[in-house]
Amino acid sequence: MTTLRARLLYPVASPVVEDGMVCVEDGTIRSWGRWDGRPAEDLGDVILMPGLINAHCHLDYSVMRGAILPCASFTRWIRRINDLKRTLDDDDWLPSVAAGFRELIASGTTSVFNIEAFPDLMPQMPPPPIRTWWFIEMIDLRHPVEPEDVAARARTFFSERPGWIGGIGLSPHAPYTASPDLCAQSARCCEAQALPLTTHLAESDEESEMFLDAGGPLHDFFAGIGRDMSDTGGISPVARMLRDGGLPDGALLAHMNRIEDSDWPLLRGRKFSVIHCPLCHEYFGRPPFPLDRFLAEGINVCLGTDSLASNRELNLFAEIRRLLETHPHVAPMSAIRFVTTNPARAIGWAGRLGEVSAGAAADLIAIPYSGPAKAAAEAVVRHSGPVAWTMLAGRKT
Repeated sequence: MTTLRARLLYPVASPVVEDGMVCVEDGTIRSWGRWDGRPAEDLGDVILMPGLINAHCHLDYSVMRGAILPCASFTRWIRRINDLKRTLDDDDWLPSVAAGFRELIASGTTSVFNIEAFPDLMPQMPPPPIRTWWFIEMIDLRHPVEPEDVAARARTFFSERPGWIGGIGLSPHAPYTASPDLCAQSARCCEAQALPLTTHLAESDEESEMFLDAGGPLHDFFAGIGRDMSDTGGISPVARMLRDGGLPDGALLAHMNRIEDSDWPLLRGRKFSVIHCPLCHEYFGRPPFPLDRFLAEGINVCLGTDSLASNRELNLFAEIRRLLETHPHVAPMSAIRFVTTNPARAIGWAGRLGEVSAGAAADLIAIPYSGPAKAAAEAVVRHSGPVAWTMLAGRKT
């Protein structure tokens, strides 16, 4: 058993402990509390806390940092990213994923929910260096996709790779790229196989215009490439997904920036998790994110980074700082839960991830700090720079 000692222990799910300790065995936290004098590795003047969980990321696109200038037009951004993708191949995508992982680790992330656009490349990848849920992206604009086949292949892949800690899920990309039938089949598959599902939803004004008005630049773009547009007109993206059975209870909904008044009753009581990406939100110049309404409705809110095609870094501390700039009334403790206990609950790992508690995974980080215990949460949310000490599944990295 390994015992860690720190001047401050921040369990997240419990109050800060001064002169704290965490006892780790077989990758799991066995006990924790105030140091009782037993031999320990003393980490010194730090805040010892759970590693962060990035609830929405596209590691494939790490190669695109700075390649697309910020623009208000979501449709223009889609055109540009598609143009870039056509210039890249396996020799670009594989190092891109590796670079993204390095950046996540440097900034204290120990778990990530990654949207994988190129699952055929996964056999060429080494085991991921952090706990990773691979959500296989599905788009059926040009070719049919069978979610059950996708899930079966993913299960086989992971059954042969026990060193890949984390899990799998399905990601019908968005209502404008995944047909109602694909979304419904994905939802049924995830419910039957107890798999998580995530999708991009209500991301932009242009998406809302496409579905509500059957018009606008996004509508015209997809109509121009042959998408069946019969599901657009007179309905919001959220309502369309729910009407067609595309959102199982517990789905992880990325962005959710443009919510119609008529959508709120539809979301109520559905146990969805909403993932906000503050720096991506800023990149596109979007209107204020309705955080307070989500919280008032009891919806589980998490934070993610999205990709470096719409962000400048994969750093959850930077996302927290941006969130607090736009929502200064949010308490630091709440902001920390958005990247720890909340995403753990979203993925079905409540009590097992994102907190220091007996039986939880020993995924830990240490942040230098010598101030008072009462200001620990404030120090965490204001942290910048690399995280020098990280433990994943009981092993220091």
